[in-house]
Amino acid sequence: FSIILLLSAFAPVFDRYPPNKLNLRDKFQPPSATHYLGTDRVGRDIWSRTLHGGRVSLTVGFAAALVAMTIGVVLGALSGYYGGLVDMLIMRFTDVVMTFPQVVIILTVATFVGQGLLNVILLIGLFSWPPTARLVRGQVLSLREEQFVKAARSLGASDGALIFKHILPSVIAPLLASLTFAINGAVLLEAGLSFLGVGIPLPTASWGNMLETARSLDVLQDGPWMWIPPAIMIL
Repeated sequence: FSIILLLSAFAPVFDRYPPNKLNLRDKFQPPSATHYLGTDRVGRDIWSRTLHGGRVSLTVGFAAALVAMTIGVVLGALSGYYGGLVDMLIMRFTDVVMTFPQVVIILTVATFVGQGLLNVILLIGLFSWPPTARLVRGQVLSLREEQFVKAARSLGASDGALIFKHILPSVIAPLLASLTFAINGAVLLEAGLSFLGVGIPLPTASWGNMLETARSLDVLQDGPWMWIPPAIMIL
């Protein structure tokens, strides 16, 4: 993962051609010394598009995961700290969000709001927070009665200070573990949305829309260099 992240982050350093440059004379060429991973049907370099597509897909992954984590941490902390009616309302809302198939609801909303990097990030983030909320709620429930929290409360600390200065720092470790899964899930969702034509719009490269352009039967059979690199990156 570190190598993929490095190559994607410094894609302009490692690429050989502009990712969107058309070259019809070299279209649909297999891997060679000129084009390391071959070219697509309009002559774009697969190596360059894989690197630059990684920048887009990983940007979506990190940004959407941060959106989801922010929402989940806030709602989970409020639910676990206050309990009672607040806990019940937030958890019931969380259950409702989790009831709907995530891909279906994101796909439905995406057809109305349109394509674009920001839209994809927000859509994935806005519908991916429930697992984080449940995790944080459980951690806060177990921490709110600890002695260090009671001591801070007796010294006059406000609810906000107790939650964000005393309780949540103790939740960082499980949150970081959860963040890695959230990033992976967001990358997969972006790939799925782009593959279905409602994610990152062409000609901007992403691993998902690279697969979308290679889904015809003749490409699957005769041009595996077009879909194997982005598929491996997603996995």
